[in-house]
Amino acid sequence: MHANSASEQGVGELASWLRLQLLPGVGPVAARALLARFGLPQGIFSASFEALREVVPAGLARTILLPPKPVANSQLDLTLQWLERPGNAVLTLADGAYPLQLLEIPDPPLLLYVRGRPELLSRPCVAVIGSRNASAQGMQNAAAFAEALSRSGLTIVSGLALGIDTHAHEGGLRGEGGTVAVIGTGADLVYPRRNLDLAQRIAAQGCIVSEYALGLPAMPSNFPRRNRLISGLARGVLVIEAAAQSGSLITARLAGEYGRDVYALPGSIHSTLAKGCHALIKQGAKLVDSVDDVLQELRWPGVDVAPVSSPAPAAPLSPLLGVLGYDPCDTDTLAARSSLAIPVLMGELLALEMAGLVERMPGGLFQRCK
Repeated sequence: MHANSASEQGVGELASWLRLQLLPGVGPVAARALLARFGLPQGIFSASFEALREVVPAGLARTILLPPKPVANSQLDLTLQWLERPGNAVLTLADGAYPLQLLEIPDPPLLLYVRGRPELLSRPCVAVIGSRNASAQGMQNAAAFAEALSRSGLTIVSGLALGIDTHAHEGGLRGEGGTVAVIGTGADLVYPRRNLDLAQRIAAQGCIVSEYALGLPAMPSNFPRRNRLISGLARGVLVIEAAAQSGSLITARLAGEYGRDVYALPGSIHSTLAKGCHALIKQGAKLVDSVDDVLQELRWPGVDVAPVSSPAPAAPLSPLLGVLGYDPCDTDTLAARSSLAIPVLMGELLALEMAGLVERMPGGLFQRCK
């Protein structure tokens, strides 16, 4: 249903798609098998038990033949009201606007709920993902890489989470490619709420997409499934900062299974936020340290963009930055290296932190940002 109303495919057809989506025990794989056998959902629900039994187990065939549950009718009413608002659309597997690259994954969603510009879903995309608890440098890198890729015409895909995702979307909005947020709730909700303003800007300038029924809140099980859509939509996945057990690694693994490129930004061997990226590189991900690396791998023409690295400050750098280096360091070690008394050292670190040159990290560590 690719419009602000139900007129194109009709309320009855939308009702059948919603009923199929909400059937207990019928996931995307089983639903796709049923659609391959019977065509549109109406054909599934009008089929005989014997015909259904040829595709699914007997118990599931009986479930399909039961009358629609009240939840399907209430979802239809809610969806029709939602479609009346400008910029909202529902794409079904049968819709010509459904992104073809999602049809390449084993379990494409039956329905995509879209806010904003659905055409972005079918444009060449790069996913930029990473830690929610990112460092200041990691968030700067995410915004800079995303902006440069977007200015080259690639659409940035991410998951609207805090940290790397947030800054990837911000960068994507600053370029011509725009950005797509794949969310793990109903498309009428925003999670996390701290990103409400960002979500509104993405809906106005880019695209928000969800496979989940309207009103579905955030649940832990939603997000690994959300990650497969991020990988499925993208030609390549760029990971910027990820811990060893990060959800970003799930997205990267799925990208590899789907035949997408995986890129990873390296970091300090002492940083927990670099361990996931280093593991990906060991497993064959492309090590990248510039936007050109990504563009070359994609064979995508670049454009003149500002460098990702931050320009040097006009004022002379503090000698303490040289002592600190680029690895996280504690104050005792810094005091020994610099021969500064702790009170003096803390004063200099505070000044550098306020200037945006040093970041205070968990565990009493400090890390250089520029």
